Amino acid sequence: MSRLKDTYTNEIVDAMTKKFGYKNVMEVPKIDKIVINMGVGEAKENAKLLESAVSDMETITGQKAVVTKAKNSIANFKIREGQAIGCKTTHRGDKMYEFLDRLINLALPRVRDFRGVNPNSFDGRGNYALGIKEQLIFPEIEYDKVDKVRGMDVIIVTTAKTDEEARELLTLFNMPFAKNA
Repeated sequence: MSRLKDTYTNEIVDAMTKKFGYKNVMEVPKIDKIVINMGVGEAKENAKLLESAVSDMETITGQKAVVTKAKNSIANFKIREGQAIGCKTTHRGDKMYEFLDRLINLALPRVRDFRGVNPNSFDGRGNYALGIKEQLIFPEIEYDKVDKVRGMDVIIVTTAKTDEEARELLTLFNMPFAKNA
């Protein structure tokens, strides 16, 4: 069992109940899942780039990546419906807490000029979206074997009803929010 999951069951539930005055333990928000998405727009010309992105994603997450396909044809982007344009993974349970732990404690501190993540990137329903500019911040990626620097989106889906509850939940998980953003 992950260290973050142990933390959640004890201190976080107590702190959230105290701050928001929940009557029942089941009201306390928790992290539902984490979705990691990598868009590979160049894959329309070169399929090898998508394979490389999928292998990077699988190395980072420790889980098989699903190739995502275009839902609609977009002439301006030269994309046809059903064309492979990215990859994603979804984490739940212990793997989710393990990934969150690695993201917060290992990867984010390795970002150049890191001053914290944007505290306003909530969607209004208690979910948090974080953009990462390069996959090199993860220690699993070997710098010499990277063919192209790619970014990714990390979406943390919570059961919180409001952004304030979700922000407090992620703060208690030690998410490094920027002080003045």
